Amino acid sequence: MALPDCSRAPVAGRVLRDVLGSFCSGVVVVTAGGTEPAGFTCQSFASLSLDPPLVTFAPGRTSRTWPHIRRAGAFCVNILADDQQHLSDQFARSGTDKFAGVAWSPSELGSPVLDGVIAWVDCVLWAEYDGGDHTVVVGEVRALASDPRRAPLLFHRGAYFAS
Repeated sequence: MALPDCSRAPVAGRVLRDVLGSFCSGVVVVTAGGTEPAGFTCQSFASLSLDPPLVTFAPGRTSRTWPHIRRAGAFCVNILADDQQHLSDQFARSGTDKFAGVAWSPSELGSPVLDGVIAWVDCVLWAEYDGGDHTVVVGEVRALASDPRRAPLLFHRGAYFAS
């Protein structure tokens, strides 16, 4: 079997974003406790392993929030409901109090669980890997819950959708 020709130039970032935007994803807010709660919006969240129970997400290398969450050593992945686009927008901003006006309660590990989410996953930091312009984070799940009556907030081709 012949090997593929790998000498082609890499795919342009904008083309990659446009094509992979065809894949519909959920929207989460990753939070951590500590002296000041921290959090950011993320779309690159996925289940990774059942044994051990692991999840993964990928913050950008330029994220100012990820270092705070890393130092906490624990985090909560809040899966947003279809009526929570405002939370996605709020936690995507830099340089503001992202928790202003946001109702939440602490998880068992001390991370904020945002009110009204369809599910939350409480984790401890298990591993980090180089992921190009992102860091691939793996968390070991310690607690979780969901509300099956709620529908998810979705993101597809650069826009939000309610299911």
